[in-house]
Amino acid sequence: MASYPQIRRISAAAALVAVSIGAAHAQESQQLERIEITGSSIKRVANEGSLPVQLITQEDIKASGATNVADLIQRLPAMGGNLTIGDIAIGSNSGGIATASIHGIGESYTLVLLNGRRIAPTGSGSRINLNSIPMSAIERIEVLTDGASALYGSDAIAGVVNFVLKRNVQGGNITANYSNPVGSGGSAANISATYGLGDLERDGYNVVATYRRDEQKQLKSGDRSFAKSAYLPFTFGGRPYAYDRTSTSADPANAAVVFKRLTGETTTLPAYSFNPYRMTNGQCATNNVYSLSNTIPANSNAKAGTAQCAFDFVSTIDIYPESTRDALYLTGEAKAGQNVRVYTDLAFTRLDLTARIAPNPVPIAIGTSSPLFAKYVAPYLTPAQIAHVDTVTANYRATDFGTRDSQTITDAKHAVVGAKADIGEWSLDGALTWSQNSLDERYIGGYFKAKEFNNILSTGALDPFVPSGNQSAATQQLIKDSIYHGTIREASTTLKGADVRASGELFKLPAGMVSLGVGADFRNYHYKQTPSADAVGGVIYNFAPNPAYDMQRDNVGAFAEFLIPVIKDLEATAAVRYDSISKIKDAINKRDFGKTETAATYKLSARYKATQSLLVRGSYGTGFKAPDMLDIAQPLVTNGVTASSYDCPFPGDGSGAAPCKPGKSQYTQLSGGNEALKPEKSKQLTFGVRFDPTKNFGASLDYWQVKLRDAVSAVSANQAFGDPQLYKNLFTTYKLPAETNAYYAFMALSTNIGQSIYKGVDWSLEGRTAIEGLGRLTTTVNGTYMIKASYTRPGTATDFTDSLGKYGVDAQVIFRNTAQARFALETGPVTNALTVKYRSGYTDISQTVRDLTTGANTRVQLTVPNYITFDYQGSYRYSKALELRLGIANLTNQAPPFTLRDSSGHQVGYDPRYASPLGRTVYLTGSYNF
Repeated sequence: MASYPQIRRISAAAALVAVSIGAAHAQESQQLERIEITGSSIKRVANEGSLPVQLITQEDIKASGATNVADLIQRLPAMGGNLTIGDIAIGSNSGGIATASIHGIGESYTLVLLNGRRIAPTGSGSRINLNSIPMSAIERIEVLTDGASALYGSDAIAGVVNFVLKRNVQGGNITANYSNPVGSGGSAANISATYGLGDLERDGYNVVATYRRDEQKQLKSGDRSFAKSAYLPFTFGGRPYAYDRTSTSADPANAAVVFKRLTGETTTLPAYSFNPYRMTNGQCATNNVYSLSNTIPANSNAKAGTAQCAFDFVSTIDIYPESTRDALYLTGEAKAGQNVRVYTDLAFTRLDLTARIAPNPVPIAIGTSSPLFAKYVAPYLTPAQIAHVDTVTANYRATDFGTRDSQTITDAKHAVVGAKADIGEWSLDGALTWSQNSLDERYIGGYFKAKEFNNILSTGALDPFVPSGNQSAATQQLIKDSIYHGTIREASTTLKGADVRASGELFKLPAGMVSLGVGADFRNYHYKQTPSADAVGGVIYNFAPNPAYDMQRDNVGAFAEFLIPVIKDLEATAAVRYDSISKIKDAINKRDFGKTETAATYKLSARYKATQSLLVRGSYGTGFKAPDMLDIAQPLVTNGVTASSYDCPFPGDGSGAAPCKPGKSQYTQLSGGNEALKPEKSKQLTFGVRFDPTKNFGASLDYWQVKLRDAVSAVSANQAFGDPQLYKNLFTTYKLPAETNAYYAFMALSTNIGQSIYKGVDWSLEGRTAIEGLGRLTTTVNGTYMIKASYTRPGTATDFTDSLGKYGVDAQVIFRNTAQARFALETGPVTNALTVKYRSGYTDISQTVRDLTTGANTRVQLTVPNYITFDYQGSYRYSKALELRLGIANLTNQAPPFTLRDSSGHQVGYDPRYASPLGRTVYLTGSYNF
């Protein structure tokens, strides 16, 4: 339930809407602009079409205060969740990828286009990195919130985001921006320059070039009180609790002792894990806590189970990564005769991102004959235990070696060469496309060279059982010399394509001309990943190299679209498309995976202008999506560790011996493909109305529904560890290079999960009114109301669950309500604007926490509250050439809502996917035209 201050804020916003809309009914002014939008291949006069669309203009982009494309798109109400953000590069190898996910259906089901054409994805599938879009080149963004596979083919099940870039620009522009959050860290700056030469109609040619440079400083966990720790005391229902996400790879190390049976014995002594520093000093070292997952009470002398200190790893990480971005865009058009134009688009973007996570957790084998065993382990074991010792592992956090820093350089290159021609009543367009997304992932701090680190261990120079900062000067130099710097992998996805399109009028009916649009396209996708020689050669300590991939497949498709004026004011559209997607050719394994798949999709839509002010529209269609190449052809490979710590899935005799890990631990995670995967199929429909009772007021309401079957997903770690017997086929054993034993590992394998059903309503209100003595007030309010977001549990065909208004088993949240309202008052050259952003609350994940009153562990499930932020922006147009903007994002400095979620990055205490950690941020933008 919304709090009283939230209710007041919402009420104030509603009052502003009412004032603006009510006054709009009393006035007649210029009609709100309506334009043609993405979703049709047929050229026509711009009007309100049969498909639900959203338009983001240059002015909207400036007014948003967004400093990058990802922030602009991901905060739209229509983006309901189930997407990837750049922040989760902290704790993953994502490299800062950011994606779009219309209605929360999923990032792989939203097609992203550049000037109406596909661009190279990230990885082996269809995910497009929004950070590859050159922001200074954007003219407008068209968001189609309806499926469009019948026109675009695979991946357009949820809808389409089309970035339309600048063309036919004359003159130049320089824009600079600086933003600074209140408090430490997270400042950003960018500068861009654009220049256009020639006028296509007057001179027969035009060339536009734009360049932009962005710099983003990191935000450390300690810079924000809500994000500074993995150990979180909180109050729920009037009782004090603590949530513990700390790590038992500690500083100084814990000792994990596993025992063996001697000849003739029939039982095994229980494993024992403890912290020698705590045993000596009576408490855990600084930045460590007595783990709440321990099985031995803090005041007990028991020697069976776990009595470990746990390291607060969150205190050492960045929560918002450091990055630089360079983007260059060049486009040219020229007339090649009266009715022919040739054109080219060239785009290059480089994102250089550094992610810093906690120091390396290192398992170190301790021999029973070593001085470390005699000094730190043997004194705390019984004689019987000493006689039965099998292995001793120091679970060590290498804080003296620094944080683990990875640098990912992502290059996006895109080139299109094409021609357009008008022949009679027909328009033709054809082009060749070459597009590539490539990355170079490097380790630049906190990871070790194997030879040097093993030398440190073998000579006894490193003592893992003393707190960081206490190694000798000689050892500190050895540590410095052991840090690895270099590339661990390179990867690229290359798209080569050709397309041709034509549209024109066929014949006349009593209500108007019948039009036809046709087209065909060919695409080749080539995905390649190459681990570095150092990664493969064992140069990096305890490192499992990324596998090598070299795979490709082709896609051929053709479509036809008819526009039929049925009667006056009733227009119908019918589209059909056929696609063929080839087998996956694997050059490394020298074989084909999967099989050639075909799909025929269709779409029917209509618009009816019932009155001069009322438009009714609707559509029904089918869609499909081919599985990602790695979903089909990936071998079983390591994929890091589980985000959360779990009890041993199969405890056996309860001794805690391998393949179990001591207490609650993170287990190795593996991922793999499934050659039997089928294409995903969908059916979708929309029905909506557009109401414009006056020239100053408009409203729209669109119901939509998407039904998916055979959707590709995987069982989550939470599901598998929650019911290991049910998912026992997803567990195996695996031994990392530095581990002394093979331990249980979880396999995240792709599977066709069955069905998904999403339903909702998109709505918008627009109003303008003149306020005497003040100026013109423009109000725009839009939002999405989710009705249903359900899916079958992975591995089942009919067992439905959902993520609507709650943290689902897929580790996603689909918000019941998202909305945004903007109130802009124009007074001469000055505009003052207030934007209100709203996300409804949801039910959090159920987590195990410590009841601080009873000292017992229990499970709680929080309610995450509504999240409301206010943004202010003032703009001043000094002249036609000079414009200044001063803004404050998150005016009230609203902190992200508290949550116990345990996925998507290493941040703890809030969910970076749904709320920014930056807080109140002041920014200044200056723009000069010449």
